[in-house]
Amino acid sequence: MEYTGSSYEGEIKNERLEGKGKYSFPTGTRYEGELKDSMFHGQGTLYFTNGSKYVATWENGKAIEGQYTFADGLGFKEKNWEYCDGYDRRFYTEICNGLQPAGRSQLTNRVPPREIPEGCYDCGDGFYNPVTRVVQDYNCKFLRNADDDEHEWIVRTCRKGWDEIVGPQPQLAT
Repeated sequence: MEYTGSSYEGEIKNERLEGKGKYSFPTGTRYEGELKDSMFHGQGTLYFTNGSKYVATWENGKAIEGQYTFADGLGFKEKNWEYCDGYDRRFYTEICNGLQPAGRSQLTNRVPPREIPEGCYDCGDGFYNPVTRVVQDYNCKFLRNADDDEHEWIVRTCRKGWDEIVGPQPQLAT
C-alpha cells in the first residue's frame, strides 16, 4: 500500500484485508466498514473529502445498494428528486434555514462561500485558472488540465473570482 499512497487499519486474515477496517485512499477519501478478500464487502461507508458520504451494502467490491448524502445533509434520491428543480432553485441550506434578506444573495450552498482567487473560477471541485487551463482542488493540489469543452463550460457557467459589471451601463456626462 505504501506504493499507492493508501493506508489500512483493521483486521487481516491470511494476509488479506478481512473483517472490519478503515482504508484510506491517497486522495483523502476513506472507507470504513467490512471487507472480504481485500474488497469492500458487507456494510460500509465511503467518506469524501468534501464532507459527503456514501453508505452502502457492498458485494465483492461493488455497491449493491446505497445512499449518497451531500456535505450539507441533503440525501440524493434517484426518483422524485425535488431539490433544485425547474420550479424551486433554492440551495438546500436555504430550504433548511430560510432565504437571506433582500440584497444578500446566497451564491453557493456553502455559507459563507469560498473566496475565489483573482482571475480564477470555482468549478465545483476546485479552482480553474483559464490562463493555464489547470483545475486545482481547494487545497491547491493539481486535479486536471481542462480540455476545450470543459474550459468553455466553466467560463460560461461557473462563479468568477472577480466582479464584473453586466447589464445596461449608464451614460456618464464627460
